[in-house]
Amino acid sequence: MHIENTVIRIALADDHTLLRTALATVINKTGNFSVELEAGDGSELIEKIQNGNIPDVVLLDLNMPVFDGYETAKWLQQNFPAIHILMLTMYDTEPTMIRLLQAGVKGFLRKDTDINELRFAINSVVRSGYYYTNNTTGRLINLFRRSQEHSALVKAMLSEMEIKFLRWACTDLTYKEIAKEMQLNVRAVDNLRDNLFGKLDVKNRVGLVMYSIKHGIQTF
Repeated sequence: MHIENTVIRIALADDHTLLRTALATVINKTGNFSVELEAGDGSELIEKIQNGNIPDVVLLDLNMPVFDGYETAKWLQQNFPAIHILMLTMYDTEPTMIRLLQAGVKGFLRKDTDINELRFAINSVVRSGYYYTNNTTGRLINLFRRSQEHSALVKAMLSEMEIKFLRWACTDLTYKEIAKEMQLNVRAVDNLRDNLFGKLDVKNRVGLVMYSIKHGIQTF
């Protein structure tokens, strides 16, 4: 998609009407973006999408009544996987982000993000499939752009133990609990993690999860 010349259709789901309306106004004044539908919760968003109004990108508030952002993302992933999901949240802890990544979220935006960052996030997720807001952004995007042949090669280069660890890393278990499941001591698991940080060129557990999902490493 040539995003510079194509109108990107956006859906907003947030139960705070004033915030949602203000955000829609700002987005509609920004380049090639058009807010095509708004919803006060996930259930309303799903209903509108089922009626045929299908956006390119959905900006989801994490905390909403009826269907929250997590449940809505899961439904979108199962029924409309081509829709790119950006989550609006003030909660950016690793367990929360891992859970949302598993539900199909492709990027995270804090609610105090400025318009330039919002514009960059939307364009990035449409162009590259993912948007991630730390210093691994560029490297992750480059990894995600690589071919399926590269994915197969990378997986072939990983040991069975490393792949098993990546699968456990995609759960909400702590590293200590992962060590117990893998029947290893904690130091061995720490070494596995640190070696993978270097081999995959990522900096934290969320980077490992994003890499695993993108490269088809089956999770538990």
